[in-house]
Amino acid sequence: MLNPRVNGTKISYYFICHRKLWLFDRQLQFESDFSPVEEGKFISETTYPDERHEIKLSDGAVLDFYDKKHKVVHEVKKSDKMEEAHLWQLKYYLYYLKSYGVNGVTGKLDYPKLKKTLDVELRDEDELRIQEIFDDMTRVVTQEKAPERINKKFCKTCAYYEFCWA
Repeated sequence: MLNPRVNGTKISYYFICHRKLWLFDRQLQFESDFSPVEEGKFISETTYPDERHEIKLSDGAVLDFYDKKHKVVHEVKKSDKMEEAHLWQLKYYLYYLKSYGVNGVTGKLDYPKLKKTLDVELRDEDELRIQEIFDDMTRVVTQEKAPERINKKFCKTCAYYEFCWA
């Protein structure tokens, strides 16, 4: 069952940083003019230049590109440093489509700058894990206070860096 407080971005943030997820869930979004995010959007838009990009789903989820002929959802990323987060974001999209009766869809993580792709399928155990993720995400975003900040190498390139560390 889909969780109304979840979308692909939040799934990704769940794996990257619970504090970022908590802030994003409260509409504190610092990424609109953040250059790494803009670079990522540019890469996504130019990877499949003849295709329709950013297909918006009803829960606010946005597919980078859907190849309806081959039933493949493409998620385009600039780097594989957060590959686990990317993988689960894509699995969430496959789960979402399946929940609406779109069956037989697979996914592809595309890292154009790295000339790397990763084929992704949604397995039964992934669906169970997604339900567990939904439950834990609900726990994170309903906390009264923001989760503690983390101190990882990637924090310095995060749009929320100044908010967390100022």
